[in-house]
Amino acid sequence: MPFDDYVWSAGLVTDLVNTSPQVWHGAEHLPDVGTLRTFLDEHGLVARAVEPSDLPPVQALRERLRPLIEESDPARRVAAASALTGAVGGLTLADGWAATVPDDASPAEVLGVVAGVGILAVHLHLGVDRFRPCSSDTCSGVFIDTSRPGRRRYCMPGHCGNRANVAAHRARRRAAGRT
Repeated sequence: MPFDDYVWSAGLVTDLVNTSPQVWHGAEHLPDVGTLRTFLDEHGLVARAVEPSDLPPVQALRERLRPLIEESDPARRVAAASALTGAVGGLTLADGWAATVPDDASPAEVLGVVAGVGILAVHLHLGVDRFRPCSSDTCSGVFIDTSRPGRRRYCMPGHCGNRANVAAHRARRRAAGRT
């Protein structure tokens, strides 16, 4: 299974990291095998059958990925992401970014390789300033900005961005004396 679309893989990293209870004020957004299967399906990943024993390693991987987005030392980020790509399968650079994993790889192994490729490619092609915290005052999420202009502000634009826009709208209405 080749992975060579770093925008997709960086988006997957952001989505996985932001399923954490740390982001959702204690609520787990990857609570069971069914949710994990849905997450993999929604991101176009085909892995072997997902078992209950696959969930804890994926949740552990998710907790290892957040510090890579928050990492201020680019060399440490690159070293940790490189280690993820070599965990199973391999990373080849002959024809761009391409990583492969065996068909029997676990979901955590597949996600680890995808995450490593996404982090490394964004670091190389877009730069170290693309790894950011969410700008929402009420969110503790993080994200990898792969937008063309590099001006993304929210980890989940449809959620955090909308909440911020609604709050700003209400504040403007209050300031204008309207309710």
